Amino acid sequence: MTGTTSLTETELRYQLPEIITAALPGEKATAILARRSEAIPPSLTCVYPVAIAKAEGAIIEDVDGNRFLDWVGGVGVLNIGHRHPKVVEAVKQQENDYFHAMINILTSEKYIALAEKMNEIVPVKGFKKRTFFANSGAEAIENGVKVARAYTKRPNVIVFSGAFHGRTLLTTHMTAKKANSVGLGPFPDGIFRVDYPNLYRKPAYYTDEEAVAYYIDRIKRAFDELTPASQVAAIVFEPVQGEGGFIPAPIEWVKAVRQICDENGIMMMTDEVQTGFGRTGKLFASSYYEEAGCAPDILCTAKSIAGGFPLSAIVARDEIVKGIGGGLIGGTFGGNTVSCAAALATIQVIEDENLCERSLELGAAYTARVEEWQQQYKEIGDVRGLGGMIGVEFIKDHLTKEPAPELVNALIQQCVQNGLIIENAGTYGNVVRFLAPLVMTDEQLEAGLAIFENAIDALCTKLA
Repeated sequence: MTGTTSLTETELRYQLPEIITAALPGEKATAILARRSEAIPPSLTCVYPVAIAKAEGAIIEDVDGNRFLDWVGGVGVLNIGHRHPKVVEAVKQQENDYFHAMINILTSEKYIALAEKMNEIVPVKGFKKRTFFANSGAEAIENGVKVARAYTKRPNVIVFSGAFHGRTLLTTHMTAKKANSVGLGPFPDGIFRVDYPNLYRKPAYYTDEEAVAYYIDRIKRAFDELTPASQVAAIVFEPVQGEGGFIPAPIEWVKAVRQICDENGIMMMTDEVQTGFGRTGKLFASSYYEEAGCAPDILCTAKSIAGGFPLSAIVARDEIVKGIGGGLIGGTFGGNTVSCAAALATIQVIEDENLCERSLELGAAYTARVEEWQQQYKEIGDVRGLGGMIGVEFIKDHLTKEPAPELVNALIQQCVQNGLIIENAGTYGNVVRFLAPLVMTDEQLEAGLAIFENAIDALCTKLA
């Protein structure tokens, strides 16, 4: 994937962002957004004045004909872009035969083929692997915890500051930001939280090496202060925190977590709901761990697994998955056949179009440009990530690192008004995330960077 396709082609996927209405939202979008405000719960908030009509690749067209460059990708769902032709064809072929076969009732060959493929490509510890499917990231995490508890016969789980694992009752409790759980308790027992290694916001005067040692020690202290190691079923973490602010886990910390788990009979479980399927420059971020000799025991993934269709997966080695009793996992729609067909096509696209390599290219180009801006604008505090999953943290002051969420909100609005969709992240809402479809062309990347830079120039303070 070189990203150099000529813009003379007529397909929407090769176009550039363009706003043609006098203001946003346009007339047709305004009417739909008014209906939205009356029909669905207000807690389903949306700050974007966009009513989508169609989309291809990295481009969205709204009902008024405005075109937007999508740097959010359904929040990491569209690594291969909107409506990839090979996924569209795979879905059409499957729909000609049948839509659905619950795996507990009928055996769908597509379910088996996808499980076999996942067993082949997913980096978990052990030779023989097994995979089963659910519908969402939260369901995958819940099932991963079930598997860990059943195998270890232990009740407790360690999670981390900054974590986001979902919105079910268990995963809401596993999620760090308590604004997501106000008024929703009581919550399940057995969840204990320790500090995640955020090197940008590490303890004052620590070197990175000292900070990593500090964060490792926090886990060990948890066994004295929170729960005995003998009662811990799993340590669960995101290789790159998503909602927490796009914070990558240092490899030395991961190696230490692997050693702690091995020494104490604990399952190391990676939440790759957002980092999977090429986003970080490899099929899974845990592939980096496998190369370093610290692969997880259980890996849970979702989002970009099926090119936009609902599906998630739980993968572990044979003896771990066999530890859970009959009837304790599964679900009516888990591994829906159409979604499995889409997933098989999605994986093929990632492999055929070298999208892991493209992720590295896009991430490097984006990071290099933002690092240039960092030398010009005092509000850009940190640029970090892995592959094509990059976060830019905006601050008010470099000494105190006080977050600047209001600035990020203003940047989002400035960008969307000019045809670029970006989204915030982070504990304080002061990080701009880069989750652009990996099929984005070079011309589209440059157009998006120009819009983003103009917004920063209009809203940020230039260094003297």
